[in-house]
Amino acid sequence: MKRKHSGRIKQTFIYLGKFFRMFVYQNDWKVMPMAALIAGLVSMVVGSNLFKTMEGTLMGSFALACICIWNGFFNSIQVVCRERAIIKREHRSGMYISSYIAAHMIYQAFLCICQTVITLYVCHLSRMAFPARTLFTKSIYVDLGISLFLTTYCADMLALMVSSIAKTTTAAMTVMPFLLIIQLVFSGGIFTLPPSCEFLTNVTIAKWGLTAMCSQGEYNDLPMVSIWNNAVKMKNIEVEGEKPLKEALIYIEEQGYRETILYETAKNNQNDNYEFSKENVLRSWEYLLFFAFLYALIAVISLSFIDKDKR
Repeated sequence: MKRKHSGRIKQTFIYLGKFFRMFVYQNDWKVMPMAALIAGLVSMVVGSNLFKTMEGTLMGSFALACICIWNGFFNSIQVVCRERAIIKREHRSGMYISSYIAAHMIYQAFLCICQTVITLYVCHLSRMAFPARTLFTKSIYVDLGISLFLTTYCADMLALMVSSIAKTTTAAMTVMPFLLIIQLVFSGGIFTLPPSCEFLTNVTIAKWGLTAMCSQGEYNDLPMVSIWNNAVKMKNIEVEGEKPLKEALIYIEEQGYRETILYETAKNNQNDNYEFSKENVLRSWEYLLFFAFLYALIAVISLSFIDKDKR
């Protein structure tokens, strides 16, 4: 007699219920206070200049992208490999791998939404200055929240893929730091890469999360203050007993030219990818969604061969 198994949709909800029970009873909820702690530390360090200056927006957006990637990695880097033996047994009993991964995708989306809300709330409590203009909705919290969520979710799916391929939690945790370094180094915003390596930025989550947030933060419309600040640091340099740079800075401030210089300096450092436009943000969102579903598909394919696992 043929054994009748539950359909894919029913199995998805069965496993989804299991994951939510694990959230409550196996302390998976601990990722929430961790997200709040990380957001608090980052907002304390970079929050004062985020969305106020060109440099502050770039560094702050990079830091927010790092928060998202860190949260996403820790959400799912061990969730599959830690129960690999159970998955193998249940797969032989009729479990659909696609249903199992689909349940994870829904559950991980729930975690990512919660972490996004927590991150935004912590930034709000720290009195971070958010952009006044929006592109899609009337609330910058919603617009920016979508970018934070998609960045977190994409990183989450990357970690889920690694967890599906790795056979042990030790192997998965060993790979994670290398993935994190790749995301940070090849983000394309902070580190200057040689021309031969620039194409690698297009396959990193950090690049598209950073691009979306800089665009929403009106990066190209903000002043650049680093050159002015460096000049202020050197104002006491003496030339033949006088301080010409200090006198020049005082004159510029008295005549009200300081802001003009800051914005003129910024014009030479604008980036078309960070232009305040729907096209830039939508392109970033599309890449993040594409990579998220690609990672999930690879996770399904890799787990489909679990029966060949020799352990």
